[in-house]
Amino acid sequence: MTDYVNGKAGAREDLCRFLSACYYEPTTDFSEEHVFESMAAAAAAIDPDLAESARKLGAAFVAQDMEMLLVDYTALFIGPAQPRAMPYASFWLTDDQSMRHEATLAVLDFYEQGGFEVSEDLHELPDHIAVELEFLYLLIFAQNQAQLGGNMDDLAAANALHRRFAAKHLGVWVGVFAGAIKSGAATAFYRELAGFTERFVSREADLLRPT
Repeated sequence: MTDYVNGKAGAREDLCRFLSACYYEPTTDFSEEHVFESMAAAAAAIDPDLAESARKLGAAFVAQDMEMLLVDYTALFIGPAQPRAMPYASFWLTDDQSMRHEATLAVLDFYEQGGFEVSEDLHELPDHIAVELEFLYLLIFAQNQAQLGGNMDDLAAANALHRRFAAKHLGVWVGVFAGAIKSGAATAFYRELAGFTERFVSREADLLRPT
C-alpha cells in the first residue's frame, strides 16, 4: 500500500495512458486538455529525470507549429512510402515477413491473458505502439486494483503478466523503434517523445525483474 500513499502507482497509470495518446495524430487537444502538464506531474511522482524529460516534451510541443508536427507524424508513422519509424512491434521483432503475422498473434495472446479486447472501431493493427502502451496501462491498473483490494492472487497474476509483457515483449523492441524516431524525426517533439518512451518502458521492464 505504500506505493499508493506516495502516489507512484497511480502516477504510473496516468503516465502510461497519456504516453499512449502521444502516438496518435497530434491535435490542439493535447494542449487544451493539458496532456503534457499531466504527464509532468505524474512523472514527478515517479522519478526526477523522467519529470525533466516530460517537461522537455511539453515545451517541444508548444514550440512547434502544428502543421509541421502533422507532417513529421505522417512521415514517421504512416508514409506514403515506408514510414521512417514503423510503429508496429512485428516489424521490429523479426526480419522475416512470413513470421510477422505470428508476432502479431503473440501480442493478441498477451491481450487475451489480460482480458483486453481491441475495439472494433480501432483502425490500427493490435501491435501498434499506442495500443501496446494502452495495454501496459491496463496491466498497471490491474496491479493497483489488486493491491488496493488486498487480493494477493490477482496481484501475483497481474505482476507476472506485466513482467512478461514489459520485459519480454515491449521492452525488446521499443529501443530500436525509439532509435528510428530519433534518427528520422524532423521535430524536437518526436525526438523527445522517443527518449521519454524508451525511459518509461525500460523502467517498467526493470520494475519487477528478479534481483
